Amino acid sequence: MTVAVVLVLVTFLAAVNGSNDVPKGVATLAGAGVAGFRTAILWGTVTTLAGCLVSLQLASRMTALFSTGIVSAPPTAEFAIAVLVGTGAWVALATVLRLPVSTTHALIGSLLGAGALFASGSVVWSAVVPRLVQPLLLSVVVAYGVSVLLAVLAGRRSRAASAGRADRVLGVAHWITSGLTGFARGLNDAPKIVAIGAFALVPAGFAPWQVLLVVAGAMAAGSVIGGLRVAERLAEDVVRMSHREGFTANLTTAALVGIGASAGLPMSTTHVSTGAIAGSAGLAVNRVNRKTIGQFAIAWLVTPPVAGAVAAITYLLTA
Repeated sequence: MTVAVVLVLVTFLAAVNGSNDVPKGVATLAGAGVAGFRTAILWGTVTTLAGCLVSLQLASRMTALFSTGIVSAPPTAEFAIAVLVGTGAWVALATVLRLPVSTTHALIGSLLGAGALFASGSVVWSAVVPRLVQPLLLSVVVAYGVSVLLAVLAGRRSRAASAGRADRVLGVAHWITSGLTGFARGLNDAPKIVAIGAFALVPAGFAPWQVLLVVAGAMAAGSVIGGLRVAERLAEDVVRMSHREGFTANLTTAALVGIGASAGLPMSTTHVSTGAIAGSAGLAVNRVNRKTIGQFAIAWLVTPPVAGAVAAITYLLTA
């Protein structure tokens, strides 16, 4: 019975992660008028699925970090349930509210909230700031800065090139970078969810690759079914993007998230993509919708404590 509950919760978390996160790689396609929202989401789903399927080989350090790098004690099924409920509940609520939030942040908050009750002495507090908080915070700043730089450089090159040739090259490049962002997102997020599910599913006889298939399938289904809400918000409410600006935003996101996943740095695709989209306006900061960015920032700040509180309450009720 407990294993079945964990399996359902893993599937649920992967599905809501897909709904909230797939737009972060393809919102630029819709926002720049390159593709319709549904087409963009399907492209993001396919490329994310590819990233998920190779994540166990290419992102092993990420899996290890979320397995024992935050709470080092041997986990129990009850602990896994609490973490999954805390994370999934918040990401689902944020999706309904059309807020792009970080599954990474929610997982960290849930691990710390449930871990403090489960085995307080095994919580690796010393790793939280250098290995988790710093990469997550710096990713926004770096993404914004890199995106501004690329936007300025791309603007200069586009003025020097013939319009027709530049548009054709840019069109292909935009689709490629959007796909790479989806791939990097799957590479970045799947190992985290697999690590939590494996707490209870691997001792019950599941192989890690079987847990991965469940996560990948649920993430793809969630992307197709529920990805539109957050996609519209990112595409239309942060900054009105041109084709070129969408390309530079995706190039930044794909590079940073891909490097972070391979290096075991738990970057938030949410923070990187939002920073990159805002930075795509270049030096014209007045084009960025500050009200929307403010709403996103509030959601990001409350993500760890809310997810942690829900996880702690769930652990108290199930342990």
